[in-house]
Amino acid sequence: MATGGRGAVVAMAARSTLSSASVTLFVLLVLPRVSEAQTFFFPFRQPETCGHNQYFDISALSCVACGSNQRQDARGTSCVCLPGFQMISNNGGPDITCKKCPEHMKGVTEDGWNCISCPGGLTAEGKCHCPTGHILVERNVNGTLLSQATCELCDESEDSFTVANALGNRCVRCEPAFINTSKSCACSEPNILTGGLCLSSTGNFPLRMISTARYGELGISFTSEWFAKYLQSSAAACWVYGNLTSCQALGNMCVMNMNYYDSSTFDACGLFQVIFENTAALGTVHSVSFWRQNLPWLFYGDQLGLAPQILSTTPLPTNFSFKGENQQSTKLKFVAASYDARGNFLKWQTLEGGILQLCPDTEMRLNAAYSFGTTYQQSCEIPVSKILTDFPTPTFYDVYLEYTDENQHQYIWAVPVLNLNLQHKKMFVNKDSSSGKWLLTRRIFLVDTLSGRENDLGSQPRLIRVATQISLSIHLVPNTKNGNIYPPLITIAYRDIDIKDPSSQSVKVSFSVTYEMDQGEAHVQTDIALGVLGGLAVLSSLLKTAGWKRRIGSPMIDLQTVAKFLVYYAGDLANVFFIITVGTGLYWLIFFKALQFLHKLISQITIDIFFIDWERPKGKVLKAVEGEGGVRSATVPVSIWRTYFVANEWNEIQTVRKINPLFQVLTVLFLLEVVGFKNLALMDSSSSLSRSPPSYIAPYSRILRYAVSSALWLVIGLIQIVFFAVFYERFIEDKIRQFVDLCCMSNISVFLLSHRCFGYYIHGRSVHGHADTNMEEMNMNLKREAENLCSQRGLVPNTDGQTFQIAISSQMRQHYDRIHETLTRKNGPARLLSSSGSTFEQSVKAYHTMNKFLGSFIDHVHKEMDYFIKDKLLLERILGMEFMEPMEKSIFYNDEGYSFSSVLYYGNEATLLIYDLMFFCVVDLACQNFILAAFLTYLQQEIFRFIRNAVGQKNLASKTLVDQRFLI
Repeated sequence: MATGGRGAVVAMAARSTLSSASVTLFVLLVLPRVSEAQTFFFPFRQPETCGHNQYFDISALSCVACGSNQRQDARGTSCVCLPGFQMISNNGGPDITCKKCPEHMKGVTEDGWNCISCPGGLTAEGKCHCPTGHILVERNVNGTLLSQATCELCDESEDSFTVANALGNRCVRCEPAFINTSKSCACSEPNILTGGLCLSSTGNFPLRMISTARYGELGISFTSEWFAKYLQSSAAACWVYGNLTSCQALGNMCVMNMNYYDSSTFDACGLFQVIFENTAALGTVHSVSFWRQNLPWLFYGDQLGLAPQILSTTPLPTNFSFKGENQQSTKLKFVAASYDARGNFLKWQTLEGGILQLCPDTEMRLNAAYSFGTTYQQSCEIPVSKILTDFPTPTFYDVYLEYTDENQHQYIWAVPVLNLNLQHKKMFVNKDSSSGKWLLTRRIFLVDTLSGRENDLGSQPRLIRVATQISLSIHLVPNTKNGNIYPPLITIAYRDIDIKDPSSQSVKVSFSVTYEMDQGEAHVQTDIALGVLGGLAVLSSLLKTAGWKRRIGSPMIDLQTVAKFLVYYAGDLANVFFIITVGTGLYWLIFFKALQFLHKLISQITIDIFFIDWERPKGKVLKAVEGEGGVRSATVPVSIWRTYFVANEWNEIQTVRKINPLFQVLTVLFLLEVVGFKNLALMDSSSSLSRSPPSYIAPYSRILRYAVSSALWLVIGLIQIVFFAVFYERFIEDKIRQFVDLCCMSNISVFLLSHRCFGYYIHGRSVHGHADTNMEEMNMNLKREAENLCSQRGLVPNTDGQTFQIAISSQMRQHYDRIHETLTRKNGPARLLSSSGSTFEQSVKAYHTMNKFLGSFIDHVHKEMDYFIKDKLLLERILGMEFMEPMEKSIFYNDEGYSFSSVLYYGNEATLLIYDLMFFCVVDLACQNFILAAFLTYLQQEIFRFIRNAVGQKNLASKTLVDQRFLI
């Protein structure tokens, strides 16, 4: 068994080897091999270049000679027998066999298979010839071939009225127009033969017709070959015989002439109007007064004011919605009755699939135009050569909107057309802004390459007309939540193109769908809101101006007062615009908000500030007397480092904000671009945050784009503010309160005047009497304070109130200004250091004088310039002003809210947040790019922060004698 198994294996291996060898031999012998000399190119030939006795081989793509006694057929891709030769065999294509006919039967039958005698002579193709009015007979009724062909005369008598057909092989009945007019098959004078019809010269039908094609855009008119051949016959057949196809053809010619109507001329539209007026007895179609029986519906009438009634009087009796499972409510189902140029009805067809869209695209994108609520825009540039190829003849459309009523019955609503090229009394009335002057029509076409053919219908047209702009506008019914719409309107504009070189010419075309709503009521409500809130803004600005006047201690109304009122009013008005419009009036809003921001910035960097040092000298030291060579005792100088340190901390908190600007910008950008919130600004009905690449992407709405970005900006900003107030300031760091604590630890108070007679006071006087001490004593002081072993920090004994709003008297301000003038005479320490020693000593003396004066003022030393402390009334807090004017005494208002932050970025977060929002939105609306808007917004934030710090440092140094080099 083992041996047998091995033998079988060997035998199988041998057969396998032989089989492989056989396959290899077959491949080498049978399959073609690529030789080194083989080429893959050959001469390029076209069918028209083949000779008379050659045909074009569609497989070899070259010209091949026909067989003997043969020639090229009409198409050029096969062969036929020469005249006088009959076919013996025909296997299709060029594979035929021909045989010469005998001398007594030189003719060939119409099918080419037999020879026959022709008594009437031969044609150029070798077939039998018959005189006019005769038909050729080659076979009996049963199909038997005659030895000699005969020519039979058709019977034109009244009993038969027959005539030879176009092929000359059958007698057919004459056209009814001939019989009715001339009682024969001939149209003899004075009757008129036109377009295959015989018209009586005695009828009331107009005989002088104008076959002119008008191209108003180019100012060109010429006789159209199509109109010359078919206008008169179509009009006559429509009027006289009521021929439906002829009436449609006449209507098409009127549409090709842009519905141009002149009662003094009998052109296409003039003839249509004559027929319309003279067939009133036929009645109307579907009770539409503009639609005459037998005629197409072309016009809505020429009465002024008719268009607004048609477009905005009667809503469609159906509802639409943005979402839903029922496609009837989410899709606009437009259908069109289509006709060819000869007036033949082609079919009903839906507009989906790009029927009215000349630009190519995917079916999904094309059909997106008819999703309810989707604003659609499509444009492209098409070569004229492609237009001539794709549209050899025009197709005409009557567009309707199909809908289902509440009883589920299907109806169609005629969609009116606003043809911008229509002329009425030589005026383009449909280009007028007033809809009351519009003349609405019905039928449209996309491309007309037919009426522009001047001499021969088979030649290239001289001019073509292309629908370059098609806009479908959907007008929503106001004050409805059911998705009701008025009849849609198709606005169409044609362009006349003079054909010069089709291969180099092109035309731009577009298709769009827009949604509109009457904003009249919204405008009225907006005007009312603006009026009411604008009045409140005036009142608020007056109160702010009055409060400012009181704070600066000036009772006079001067130019400065008016300017201040206008600045306040600009800021309040900006807030009114922001609340009401949220987009409308955007540019005014930006201007006013920017003005308010700049006003805040200027106010902050022009404040008066002084750091009161309560520290007193500790004992005396020996000091060398310059120039005398001796020594004398002097008080120990108070260190300036505490003042420098507090001033530096003040400089740092000037631009502290309640939000992180970088985080704000990046988060908003992330939500818009990555998460996809920007897709909510697309003008479509979808609320999805993502869009699939193959689907149609609607254009962005500026209003929605502004609304989405501003909403995200405000939400992120408010979240940051809440987080900052609730968590960050409580558990991590509160720089405003820390600054107040620092003042107390440094034994330095801050006297700050934001207005001439109004400002803020931070009481930083140490409860321990001094702060310039060593670590051990400072720790002991803090421990005593924590254990309540010392007095409280407040200005009033046994209180904690350290921050105040102050309204100082005019006398106090005058005394302050006299000392301050000496202090800032040289405009800051940088120049003081380079001045003479006496000048510097004078400024130092002025500094100590101011420090002593303000300290004594706080300690009630100056009875003539004293002050008292009180709480603000609730109404004073709400209005942001003081009712009591400081006449003899200054007033310190308790301020637990640290309102001194209003001179910092910290206290103006709302203004900064809205300003950044407006800047971001304006940049985006201008460039339609969120990334660029985010970058420029952050850049301007950093620029203003740098300016604020730089100018603030210089102002701080000039006001307090602090060297600017120590302000970081």
